Order: sequence, then C-alpha cells, then structure tokens
Amino acid sequence: MTRRFAFFLGMALLLAAGVAAAEERFPPPDFTDHQLPATSVPDGRLPVWEYVDLAVLTAGLSLAALFALVVRRRWGLFALAIVSLAWLGFWREGCVCPIGAIQNVTAAVFDRSYVLPWTVAAFFALPLLFALFFGRAFCAAVCPLGAVQELVLVRPVKVPTWLEHALGILPYVYLGLAVVFAATGSAFVICRYDPFVGFFRLSGGVNMLILGGCFLVAGMFVGRPYCRFLCPYGALLGLLSRVSQWHLKIPPQECISCRLCEDVCPYGAIREPTVDQGPDQRRRGRWLLGAMILLLPCLTALGAWLGTNLEAPMAKLHPTVRLAERIRLEETGKVEGTTDASDAFRNTGMPSGELYRAAVDKAGQFRLAGGLFGAWVGLVIGAKLIHLSVRRRRTDYQPDRANCVSCGRCFWYCPNEQSRRGWIEGMDQAEKET
Repeated sequence: MTRRFAFFLGMALLLAAGVAAAEERFPPPDFTDHQLPATSVPDGRLPVWEYVDLAVLTAGLSLAALFALVVRRRWGLFALAIVSLAWLGFWREGCVCPIGAIQNVTAAVFDRSYVLPWTVAAFFALPLLFALFFGRAFCAAVCPLGAVQELVLVRPVKVPTWLEHALGILPYVYLGLAVVFAATGSAFVICRYDPFVGFFRLSGGVNMLILGGCFLVAGMFVGRPYCRFLCPYGALLGLLSRVSQWHLKIPPQECISCRLCEDVCPYGAIREPTVDQGPDQRRRGRWLLGAMILLLPCLTALGAWLGTNLEAPMAKLHPTVRLAERIRLEETGKVEGTTDASDAFRNTGMPSGELYRAAVDKAGQFRLAGGLFGAWVGLVIGAKLIHLSVRRRRTDYQPDRANCVSCGRCFWYCPNEQSRRGWIEGMDQAEKET
C-alpha cells in the first residue's frame, strides 16, 4: 500500500510541476499603422509569488496526505494548518483561493472573452486531484478557511444527525448559485460573501466582519460550520473523496469498538457499525429506496418549475439590469438625484431604450438559469433522500469518506493506534494479563 501511495503521490507532484511549468503567451495583434501604447501593468510574465503560492499549495497538499495517511501524525496536520493559515490566509490575504476559483472557471466556460489565468486553474484543480487519490487533504490542513475554524474549536458539541443531513444540502445549493451568477456575469458571490477574507486582509465592511465573527464564535462549539454547511468547494471535494484511492483509517489494524473516535470527532464524520436486519426490515428498506428513486425526477421537475419564478430576484444582481432599473426610476421621477453609474451611462449617449432591451434580454437568460438552478436543487434533495435510504453494511467504526476532513483526531485517540506507537501498554499483552 505504501509503494502504491508513493507512486500516485509522485504522479500528482509531477502533474503539478508540469502545470507550473506551462505559461500561455498571447502576442499582440499586428497593426501596420498603429503604435502600441506603453502598458502600465506587468507584462505576460507571471510574478514570482504566483509560482511560490502554487508550490506552497502543492507542498501543503502532499504533506497533508502524508501526515493523514502514512505517518498518521495529528500534530503534523495541526502545525501544517497554522503554516497554511499564516501563508495562504494572512500573508497572501486569501487569494488565490480554490474556493473562489469555482467562479473563475465557470466564467471562462461560459464567456469566451474571459481569460482564465493558468495559476487560478491550477489552484482549482490540484485539491480536486488530491481528493481523488487521498481524500480531503486540502481540508485537512491546507485551506486557510478550514484552518482558522480548526484552531478556534475549543468545546465541540454534536449536531443532531437529522440537522446535519438537512444542513449538508446547503453547500450544493450555494455551489449552484455561485455557478449561475458567475455564468451570467452577475457577481462572484463566493468572494463577495467570504466570511473570513476581511480578517485575512485586516479590512472589510462591517457586515462581513460581523458575519465572520459569528462564524468564528459558532466555530468554538460547532466544528467548522462554514466548511460543513456552506462551502461549495467542500461539496466538490466530498464527491471526489467518496471514490478516493486511499482514505484516512481510524485503527491501524482491527477496530475494538471502543467508540472513542465517535465521541471525539467534532464533525459527525464517524459511522458506527450496522446491525443485521430481519427479512421484513430489508423488504421495507427496498420499498423505501424504490420510492425515493421514483421521487427523484418529480423533485427535479418541481425544482425546475419553481426556479423559473426566480427570474426577477436573480436578474437584479446583474449590473445591466440594475442600471436599467435605476435609469427607469430616474426618468419616471421616482427617485431624486443620480448615481455614478447612471451618469456614466448618460455620458455614453446610448438611448435608454437600448439599455432596456439589453436588460430584458439579460433577464430572459435568468429564466433559463433559474430553471436549471431549481432542477439542480431538486436533484440534490432527491439524491440525498436516496443516499439516506441505502443501507451500507459496516462491521466497525469507519470515517464517512465524503464528510471526513482528515483532521486526525480519531486515530489520535484510538487505543490501537496508541498501542502501536507504544504510548500505552500493548493491547495483546493487556488481554493476556487480564
């Protein structure tokens, strides 16, 4: 297992190095009688800090996978989280961020004029690649948002299971919203409402600082509330982590069902052993699963229908629609004075009717986008119900591959792990003496 792990880890590092070595160049167009003006921004060569940030990200992901899966050192993950928070958080002020890169990638897919920097693409792809092989290594100790929440957790309390599952839908809903607004050119909502970037930059609006403070206070008792119940990138990492080649294990060998891992996990990511069911229970389970599968297309269709009704509120986030609404209010005398945006529009000399037509066309796009978003939400809810209806057989305590952030608390407290390291008397010897 160690050789295969090292092989795939090496392949991931080689891929990251290959990405870092690539550099796109766009030569200027050839104008015969035109003198190119001197540029006031840096040329096509990337600043050295972008290379350094990518190297730090790759090294952090590699160390997190090593500490969680091979070395199995909780202190290593904790120290790495502090370094990541200091570098990617406060020093680099939370940018470039794989979480916010969702919007950049989406904008590049739907807008051909949008140029996606290769470093942003690499920041988006590398944690996903590592999750596919090693689980959520990015969440373990590399993400500055997760690190700051990990450090403030002092008295964790368990979230009820029913509430955990219900709130677990929100990251997928947020992911859908972020994709819709980025695809339509409306806003980068993930960056706009990042609760911690204000602390990283030691600045920000009062409302966002209050929001970040609320998350930190809640994070003292609820393990990583933003990561578990809101982070859209965590939703993508969780999906890939389900099928990861390797994943964190609690006991090094055999589970003794002491339940210490379940008690110590603050993220509700430990699944207990299942009990055998009788024929009647299995029959009811199959009927329930079949009903949830049949319900899935109904929820998707209902979500699509409801989503089309979100056309008006969603369109108001687009700058063209907002400007058209402001111009209309000014022309009808419903508001006094002007804004910088409305003054700039009038200085262009464009007729207001043309702006209104552009706003109507843009609003029409949101009818389709709203329908797709509603269908996505219905699909997520249906898939969640199917997931809860499927019974999986477990003979010991296991981490939930999707929700486990590989923090290392479980094997830190595992008696078999402590025995393996010589911290306590060997389990076999203790059994013989008793």
